[in-house]
Amino acid sequence: MKQAIKARHTNNLTGARKIIGTPTTRLEGPEKVSGRAIYATDVVLPGMLWCKVLRSPIAYGRIKKIDASRALALSGVQAIATGEDVKGLLIGRKIYDMPLLANGVVRFIGEKVAAVAAQSEAIAEQAVELIDVEYEEMEPLLDPLEALQPAATLLHPDVQGYRGLLHPIETPSNVFVHMDWKKGDVEAGFRQADIVVENIFTTKPVHQAYIEPHACVVQGRGDSGADIWACSKVPFALRQQVATAFGQALENFIVHPSYIGGCFGGKGDFMDVPVCYVLSVKSGRPVKKVMDYAEEFIAGNPRHAAVVRVKTGVKKDGRLVAHRMEYVFDSGAYGAFKPQGYLVGPKEAAGPYRIPNVLIEEKIVYTNKIPCGHMRAPGDPQGFFANESQMDLIARRLGMDPVAFRQKNLLRDGDVSPIGHVIPHIKSDELVNRAVQSSGYRRPKPKHTGRGIAIAQWLPLGGECHAFVTVDEQGTVTVSTAMLDQGAGTHTAMRLVAAEELRVPLEKIRLETLDTSQVGADTGIGASRGTRIFGNATRLAAARAREQLLEAASKMLGGAGQQLLLTGDGALRTAAGKKISYGEIVAKSGSGIRGHGFYQNFESGPEASLCAQIAEVAVDIETGQVSLKQMTTAHSTGTVINPLMHQGQIDGGVVMGMGYALMEEVVIDGGKVMTSHFGENKIPSIRDIPALRTVIQEIPVGNGPYGGMSIGEPPVVPTAAAIANAVHDAVGVRIYDLPITAEKVLNAIKMGQGRSYPK
Repeated sequence: MKQAIKARHTNNLTGARKIIGTPTTRLEGPEKVSGRAIYATDVVLPGMLWCKVLRSPIAYGRIKKIDASRALALSGVQAIATGEDVKGLLIGRKIYDMPLLANGVVRFIGEKVAAVAAQSEAIAEQAVELIDVEYEEMEPLLDPLEALQPAATLLHPDVQGYRGLLHPIETPSNVFVHMDWKKGDVEAGFRQADIVVENIFTTKPVHQAYIEPHACVVQGRGDSGADIWACSKVPFALRQQVATAFGQALENFIVHPSYIGGCFGGKGDFMDVPVCYVLSVKSGRPVKKVMDYAEEFIAGNPRHAAVVRVKTGVKKDGRLVAHRMEYVFDSGAYGAFKPQGYLVGPKEAAGPYRIPNVLIEEKIVYTNKIPCGHMRAPGDPQGFFANESQMDLIARRLGMDPVAFRQKNLLRDGDVSPIGHVIPHIKSDELVNRAVQSSGYRRPKPKHTGRGIAIAQWLPLGGECHAFVTVDEQGTVTVSTAMLDQGAGTHTAMRLVAAEELRVPLEKIRLETLDTSQVGADTGIGASRGTRIFGNATRLAAARAREQLLEAASKMLGGAGQQLLLTGDGALRTAAGKKISYGEIVAKSGSGIRGHGFYQNFESGPEASLCAQIAEVAVDIETGQVSLKQMTTAHSTGTVINPLMHQGQIDGGVVMGMGYALMEEVVIDGGKVMTSHFGENKIPSIRDIPALRTVIQEIPVGNGPYGGMSIGEPPVVPTAAAIANAVHDAVGVRIYDLPITAEKVLNAIKMGQGRSYPK
């Protein structure tokens, strides 16, 4: 079920049918299903070697001795690297705190200790088994709350000197990020409150579960850089990270485009590229590394586990007056996998509410566990699970309907957000009312069936990029950027934008992906900003190409530029009926048609994309099993560029949020990841997916092309809270810890109350 307020877009150059908003299949679909698409693992270079790594079997300890002599003697082994080869070299996406190979100390089970390059994958695996390492094991630090304590073991004694820290660290500590956002006086607000509600919510680490594991091929050029093929969605960032780690110039490293087999935030890191570079330099040959999925689970970069304490002050009439959120994120052994160094989600997680006094505090701490990175909406699902669960608990404490309580406090257009931003557009009342109506929220329901609402706002992030639009003598249009489509379909969106501006059929537009030596740097794909930045750059480039076509055609046809019209089929005509195709213009002009677009805007928002979700669940009180029967997701968004992909992003986000809510968890015991394959790491299958309802409120106010707004991440953010609230509505118990498993629900029912916060 889909409802929409349709956006209007006009082009004064022609009355032809609008292209933006037309459902369009993915550009790269045929290449992927036919096997023609080249991923990093498909790259084969002459003389290429295979890399395998030896990983630490202990969570924390000193490396006393490494003996690789037996491995080196194995026929087919070409090079071995240990921490001694890269001593003192650190890498990171923002904070450089991770050694390329463990040097002197290991900090998590799965950390790379040694790496082998051999003539085959089998030989490399055999060689790894022949490397002997002697460890002095130490007591690991596994609880993030214990890691906060002043007396806790200091896991990174040199933390104060790390490159990329977000703030000075006066005293060495396991807390390497400590940030806050505030408005008003939160303590004064609590004194004004009639009721104060305080709760603690916890979440577990979750893997992104992309189909393609991390893979790379590196062709070193001695000490002067390398050519890199990797499944990275941020090629320029990868280039910078590797160049910085090895103290080389950026231009020494060229990242070549490869298809990406799924990402969800997990393919923005360097992973094994630095190690393969070291081995390539040592061996003089290209080196390939493909992680298997057991390695992904023990050494990938999953979503952070979190402990979130929420304290809220409210008046008896339901007005929010004070709100404090305190986050502790378990970073694992390193902070190297976070592109901003911190998680951006917490600062907006107080929700789309009018609250005069707010304090949000974020701490990220080191522990001896798998290092965590980004996953779809980093930090938002954790925070909104806590915040929207808290809103329901407050409403019930006040005896108010959860929807009515939220509507009393919702931000309206022009209001100031909880951390002080003016939000000119949010359309909250309209969207919530439509979600309630579409979901049947007020309808009678069977016993042990519940409905829960959760709301989240999303302020689109910015960035910068270049795009080129070229027209050749056949009239074919080529859009060129360095953007690597991680699976969201942004390449297809760029085709639609170019087709709209030039009035060319989609089949006449091709896309070219450039390497990092061919174009200026960009911020890459991610953070639901791809269509905004690359789409805007493409629109600028296409508009400039159109201007060149008009100017050249005007001279050829003997008319003024304003008298020419785009026909809609790749040609121009005059009012008198003279017509000339783009190909003819290029052929006759003697010079190519090429437009360059550069987009740069790092501001978030200011318009907020709002998502309201209503979950309907049935709970089996004999087993605790939660069955999601229906999920309604409503979005107040901008112009929809491609309805087919737009709906795909919504459905995918909802299903991912459902998995986070009900079943997904990377289980860690004593520092060891116990979840080693997808038989143990449950993600939703088609049998788990309920009826999905979508409501689209489409208003062209966003900062994307034609007023578009973000859609990739908003659908995943409130889902867990909506489901938790529905469970509470169904059986009267509150689950404070994700995932909401049958065991937790049954235990809560037996106890008569759902407080299941574990130590």
